[in-house]
Amino acid sequence: SQVTQLTQEELTYLGKQYLDETTIFREGKQYFIDKLPPNFHSVGLIHKILPNAIIIDARRHPLSTGFSNYKQHFANGYDFSYNLENIGHYYNSYLSVMDHWNDVLPNKVLCVQYEEMVQDTENQVKRVLSHCGLPFEESCLEFYKNKRAVRTASSEQVRQPINKKGMEQWKHFEEYLSPLKDALGKTTLNRFAHLI
Repeated sequence: SQVTQLTQEELTYLGKQYLDETTIFREGKQYFIDKLPPNFHSVGLIHKILPNAIIIDARRHPLSTGFSNYKQHFANGYDFSYNLENIGHYYNSYLSVMDHWNDVLPNKVLCVQYEEMVQDTENQVKRVLSHCGLPFEESCLEFYKNKRAVRTASSEQVRQPINKKGMEQWKHFEEYLSPLKDALGKTTLNRFAHLI
């Protein structure tokens, strides 16, 4: 059934079911982050079943994202990520869907551009915390000192301070990225030209 046909009772039930199923990930904490890449498809549903959910769109330059996805072997696999052309089409779909959510749910989703986070970390962190309704703490800038277990593809990166090392790795392989560039198209690449 479509989301628009669900009753408020059904939406509430789905939200409670999601929270019940994810209790293990909160480890006694009230909040947790669900950062699965395909979540962007479900922003409308998330908004309906978890109206207090805080949604952040962590965005990165499409060539940087594409190259990063292509060289990463995901444990559960994202089929689109093993072909540069497919990555480009998927990224464009992501942009289109996020543009839609921003039109129909203005101010619900905070877009955080990775390159801006690297260049101006403190102000971007303050912006994210403000969106979450949380106060700024200096320890937010020293996230890499946190000793908790990390079970994601970025597990090694989160143990380092924010740096520029990974920002333009794709440029070393640019001559091989033509299928990605062609699939993204000039409109998308021009949209992010200010970040290069």
